[in-house]
Amino acid sequence: MERVLVVGATGHTGKRVIEILNNSKTFEPYAMIRKEEQRQIFEDMDVETVMGDLEKDVSHAAKGMDRIIFAAGSGSKTGEDKTIAIDQEGAKKMIDAAKNEKIKKFVMLSSMGADDPSQNKDMKVYLQAKKNADEHLIQSGLTYSILRPGSLNDELGLAKVKLAEKLNERGEISRDDVAFLLVMSLADPLVKNKTFEALEGRESIKSAIIELSS
Repeated sequence: MERVLVVGATGHTGKRVIEILNNSKTFEPYAMIRKEEQRQIFEDMDVETVMGDLEKDVSHAAKGMDRIIFAAGSGSKTGEDKTIAIDQEGAKKMIDAAKNEKIKKFVMLSSMGADDPSQNKDMKVYLQAKKNADEHLIQSGLTYSILRPGSLNDELGLAKVKLAEKLNERGEISRDDVAFLLVMSLADPLVKNKTFEALEGRESIKSAIIELSS
């Protein structure tokens, strides 16, 4: 079993990632938590935890891990400083830690629009932070996958998506389906060193991600 550190494990999407990995025969999830009181959530699921705060030093968090899923985010209601601290600088610190530990693959949850933040004035700071983190990952030398989904919703995932390196349209996708895409991206040959966008669609997640990887 390979160890997968889930950064942002306490978030809505991160918890779904943990649940999927916890049923995997290939990967063993480790939840990165910021507060001691968050430990119980994962102990109840028989999931190991790692203490780590993205606003502080996280170099220890990647030790002993094989792969990393970065699903952390400052949230839409936080200020610009927090967004830059977590979505940009926190991500960069995690990437650097992964590089030091020779992590096999780093899977990043980014956002649609991060390729051109100037197109969305309301979310420009957030998207720029995501873009800067994505570019840091691409330039790190790590094997990576960067997922840029549309607007996330909490509807039941149908495992039907539309994927492309650039979709040229806007839309939504469920957190369930995003979590499955993140977990599938852990596999070595799938979306290797690719940045791709995702919306709800008509093609099964499995066939869509294999097709995009070919």
